[in-house]
Amino acid sequence: MYFYNIEFNFIQLIKLTMINLFKNWVYDRMDDNNRNQVLLVLFIGVLMGAIDIAIVGPALPAIRSYFNVDNRNLVWIYTIYVLFFMIGTPFMAKLSDRRGRRVIYLLDVGLFGLGSFITASSPSLNVLLIGRAIQGLGAGGIFPIASAFIGDTFPLEKRGSALGIIGAVFGVSYLIGPLLGGLLIGYGWQWLFVVNIPVAVLVIILGLKFLPKANNKLVNHFDWKGMLLLGVSVTSLAYGINQINIQNFYFSLESTKVWPFLLIFILSLLLFWVIEKNANDPIISTSFFTSRQISLTSIISVFTGLNEAGLVFIPAFAITAYGFNNSTASLMLLPVVLSISIGAPIIGRILDKTGSKVLMLIGGLMLGMGLLIFESFGYYFNYFILSGVLIGLGLSALLGAPVRYIMLNEIDESDRASGQGLININTSAGQLIGGTLIGTILASLGAGVNAYQSAYFLLAITAFILTFIALGLKGRRAELETMK
Repeated sequence: MYFYNIEFNFIQLIKLTMINLFKNWVYDRMDDNNRNQVLLVLFIGVLMGAIDIAIVGPALPAIRSYFNVDNRNLVWIYTIYVLFFMIGTPFMAKLSDRRGRRVIYLLDVGLFGLGSFITASSPSLNVLLIGRAIQGLGAGGIFPIASAFIGDTFPLEKRGSALGIIGAVFGVSYLIGPLLGGLLIGYGWQWLFVVNIPVAVLVIILGLKFLPKANNKLVNHFDWKGMLLLGVSVTSLAYGINQINIQNFYFSLESTKVWPFLLIFILSLLLFWVIEKNANDPIISTSFFTSRQISLTSIISVFTGLNEAGLVFIPAFAITAYGFNNSTASLMLLPVVLSISIGAPIIGRILDKTGSKVLMLIGGLMLGMGLLIFESFGYYFNYFILSGVLIGLGLSALLGAPVRYIMLNEIDESDRASGQGLININTSAGQLIGGTLIGTILASLGAGVNAYQSAYFLLAITAFILTFIALGLKGRRAELETMK
């Protein structure tokens, strides 16, 4: 009864949050009806893709039991989504430049719906992973294309506030995802993916009606070599890390299941850099990294994604530490995601006044403190809630407006979509590493409370490292000079 009341109150809170966010975003900020309709289509598409990242957490324990798989294989349900998200981001961004944003955006939504259908109807884990890969490929295009649309829509003086609302979309998705997962998991884990299908159909219908047909920007050459090397690089990294045994770390590095793939990752990454440097239309322009601001932001985004991966395993920790069932455990993400939902728009509003550096420093410190509390006292319920709030507020600064604000300031308008895509790639790289590392730790140490504590202590260290890196970012005065 206690958790039923919590669930009911959160439902009411979500309704009010969604209504206020939507009213402020669509009606208060926009004065053109056609623009409102475009943004509504983008909003629903981004929300659909973001919810799927959050909803997989409650599904993992149920899928593990359904297919009778171990933790090392289970983590691929999350990892393969992030892997193909990374591949899909630059690929779809380039296609949108060649074929127009509308057609590629709707193609991505259709792929996401198809992947959801395959995942929900899969008779085996291998088929499920194929579905998740297709989902990730589609979602990889949804996010950067939508960000480019929004970046073109809002004026400079409202950029911080607008980006704050974008960050709130991800917070709201993490708010809805666990709750939706808790409500549907009782009917079978398949329903957590079935729910995407009618939403995808709705977005396609609305998109065909409201999204404008853009003039195609013809590109004479597509960087297939760079695309292939990027895919080989991230795939080798994911597999190599997944095979590492923490208890026998050095011995496992000598295994043919580890070192050859890590070597392939390094070599393909170096070759990728050389090819991109000479490519006519590179997947990722190396010129971006001549800016110290972009280089530091990219590193911070990788570390932030690594920490974001830790959210996926919180419901499983709640089951282990408190003995909750799947439905109740899914609610344990709510302190984090509610803090993101509230914090992201607030940070967006004050960003134009304070600049990005101060907010990212505060966010990094709060994230690190929250993870340390979770690692040391997470098995006490009150400390569990406190740590979730701190983690959520920290991530609201690191995942939301400040990072995208920096990228918009540092990159020319003609490369806006590529810059936003770079953020997604960096964050996804961190998620990929984080997901495989945490899964490896759990598989090696037995997935008990002590194993989770070890994993989240490692995340806390990375949070403080990214805070230290943020000290090198431009202050507000230098940031304003760049904008001019």
